[in-house]
Amino acid sequence: MIRTTCPYCGVGCGVLAKPRENGAGFEISGDPHHPANRGRLCSKGSALGETLDLDGRLLYPRIGESRVTWDQALDHVASGFRRIIDQHGADSVALYVSGQLLTEDYYVANKLMKGFIGTANIDTNSRLCMSSAVAGHKRAFGEDLVPICYDDLELADLVVLVGSNTAWCHPILFQRITAAKQRRPEMKIVVIDPRRTATCEFADLHLPIRAGTDVWLFNGLLAYLHQHGIVDTQFVEQHTVDASRALLVAENTAGDLRAVAKACRIDERQLAEFYGLFARTAKTITAFSQGVNQSSVGTDKVNAIINCHLLTGRIGKEGAGPFSVTGQPNAMGGREVGGLANMLAAHMELGNAHHQRIVQDFWHSPTIADKPGLKAVDLFEAIHEGKVKAVWIMATNPLVSLPDADRVKQALQRCELVVVSDCVEKTDTNACAHVLLPAAGWGEKDGTVTNSDRHISRQRAFMPLSGEARPDWWIISEVARRMGFAQGFDFSSPHEVFDEHARLSAAGNDDSRAFHIGGLTGLDRAAYDEISPVQWPLPTKGHAGTARLMEDGRFFHPDRKARMVPTTPRMPVNSTDQEFPLVLNTGRIRDQWHTMTRTGKSPRLSTHIAEPYVDMHAQDALLTGAKEGELVRVSTRWGSLIAKLKVSGEMPRGMTFVPIHWSDAFASDARVGALVNPIVDPISGEPELKHTPARVTPFVVSWQGFILSRESLPQLDVTWWTAAQGAQFHRYEIAGRRVYGDWSRWARHLFDAKQPHADWLEYSDPNAGIYRAVLLIDDRISACVFLSPRQDLPSRTWLAGLFAKERISGRDRAGLLAGQPADASADTGPIVCSCFGVGRNAICNSIAQHKLTTPQQVGEKLRAGTNCGSCVAEIKVLIAEAAGG
Repeated sequence: MIRTTCPYCGVGCGVLAKPRENGAGFEISGDPHHPANRGRLCSKGSALGETLDLDGRLLYPRIGESRVTWDQALDHVASGFRRIIDQHGADSVALYVSGQLLTEDYYVANKLMKGFIGTANIDTNSRLCMSSAVAGHKRAFGEDLVPICYDDLELADLVVLVGSNTAWCHPILFQRITAAKQRRPEMKIVVIDPRRTATCEFADLHLPIRAGTDVWLFNGLLAYLHQHGIVDTQFVEQHTVDASRALLVAENTAGDLRAVAKACRIDERQLAEFYGLFARTAKTITAFSQGVNQSSVGTDKVNAIINCHLLTGRIGKEGAGPFSVTGQPNAMGGREVGGLANMLAAHMELGNAHHQRIVQDFWHSPTIADKPGLKAVDLFEAIHEGKVKAVWIMATNPLVSLPDADRVKQALQRCELVVVSDCVEKTDTNACAHVLLPAAGWGEKDGTVTNSDRHISRQRAFMPLSGEARPDWWIISEVARRMGFAQGFDFSSPHEVFDEHARLSAAGNDDSRAFHIGGLTGLDRAAYDEISPVQWPLPTKGHAGTARLMEDGRFFHPDRKARMVPTTPRMPVNSTDQEFPLVLNTGRIRDQWHTMTRTGKSPRLSTHIAEPYVDMHAQDALLTGAKEGELVRVSTRWGSLIAKLKVSGEMPRGMTFVPIHWSDAFASDARVGALVNPIVDPISGEPELKHTPARVTPFVVSWQGFILSRESLPQLDVTWWTAAQGAQFHRYEIAGRRVYGDWSRWARHLFDAKQPHADWLEYSDPNAGIYRAVLLIDDRISACVFLSPRQDLPSRTWLAGLFAKERISGRDRAGLLAGQPADASADTGPIVCSCFGVGRNAICNSIAQHKLTTPQQVGEKLRAGTNCGSCVAEIKVLIAEAAGG
């Protein structure tokens, strides 16, 4: 059994990987001794064992379409970068890296670019999720610091969740919060979010503020606290600067409760309730995530939140403080090594000559970057303009994740040299690469990661490297050596990289920087392998780590005082547009991760939401002329996509929501990044991913349907499609405008119905436009297709159950042709609990039959909601609906 860490969100859960007794794969479970999760895993983490196969892996180096040796590939990359640098200068090349990298990988990449090539043109996809938090921390604290630990979430008397669907996006943290509330019912949870998400089902108060008005809200809170004397005067006078300026701006812009309520479009009484609750609760955590960060005013949102904690002295204390909830597993580790284009390693500053000397002397490097490099959006624009002529992309898929993604595609198509290191062979980005380098995947990678509360944990390998895959640190070091930098990259193992990283954190660190892991220097391989999760700073050997920062009231500006930053409210750039009257918001769903290269392999993770959708308010949907479940086109000034219309009841008027996960590998036309406004926060460079002017119009088709097939199918000749992995089958949702004259011929050709021992069942009603067909081989279902001009299609859950059967009965055959099960109980309904495969119908029937009134009772009967808890909010809604609520 190997202890490692989860490769998904920034919670940083500990994982146990144990080989199965039959030798087929690994059993994955939560590590009960890891301080982040204490044995629990979310639906994604629980399904990790289903994602370890080699299907779709990039296993060998390639130049163009040709497989090559590692020496050929590395020489090609090194000589290409060297030639372009010699001709056009160091700023003509760039790296674009990822929070999926381990700290050791990140460190070596940063060292190569900033200390040896001599440019800061290295940025990361973490720019897209937490750089506004970094900028806000640095403005307020003098350094990028998260002051609290996860235990504080359980010690707080008030937890305010801002712009975070924590129940879905950070389920383990949310479980810890809700478990604390069960133990202490007097604890309060407030959710501030334009959407009524699953998180709101557990809240004592939900403030559905108008998107983009967070600064008004928190400036109003700051003014309210001051007006009512809720000020830690001693703390403010001794430990902060600029309180009077911040208060003056807050009073002038948001000093009137009614005006704030109007600006935020919320009920004045609810606003007063929140302000009063915050004012009288000393132990308050304000946890914020992408709804705050991903904005052209994101940094000001962060500082408006921090100001309220500084004014009340609620920082550096148990159960109190601002808390940035990180999106990726090693976004924090990337920040430690200077992975962003405006940072140096070990939390040192690019613009600080003293820091430059420390880093250059430590690295013995020929040069050092002395000015910020290009941030993500600007970087790809520079590639488009031909200013950056070579780019190396690692462990990320910017053609899906970046805003204005079609322009990013054009940029890479124009670029002289595009290198991609990845563990996946076919991605939207890889299609533009000149060189593909096979990187180690999760389970093969060995190194460290740092989670959202500063815990450094080991991510240990428990499988051998696949094919010719290699660790990222090794790949980067080999290219560096071939570029003539052998002296700085003579690493033979990740523990050597980590030791150098730890020693750099201590270099010139006279307590002027909080980031300090000098206590982990000098570890041999065995000691490195045995590292237990520990929170930095830990400056000396034997140090137990630091749970909370700034407990002594000292910050990391030169005068050791925090800054209360004046924040003037303003709406996001391009927030209104008559031609595009709606606001497009993007984000994650419960069971998928990023662009689904890993989670898309798991059948259970595709059962809850299997296809892209656009969620709208019922009245806005009515105005489009489309009905729920029908296809619509979402358009902006930058692009468009096709998805099914959903009316969940979560959305306010004027807003739409589209998930970020679907790429060209999983849908014909659903890359939401292609629609997103490329405007960025002027301080952090983080894109405006939550507020793009949009419109929604019907996308009319003649028919729709779906295919389930044990074998993957070639690209379908239909107008619209999506693909998902089912248990023992592939699922394709399809729709079209072209009506085939002979559906039977089309289907027989698609499924190769002439196979030996094949039995072909079909039903056709040409007048109604209905067609159903099933291919059985040796009485076992092999494939099926159901088409209709209406949405009256059979239950996919029922059919999935038939694929699990070794033989199809006569009753099953009749049901297949009828399009419904002969036994209604066979249809358990759309999946609610992915962990245990429990469907909506099963839950509703159990609620009615046993008169269940709580999610806990449902869990006792069906197990639903008893693992990761992500579905408990949905179960609560079903209970309320059954009770007529």
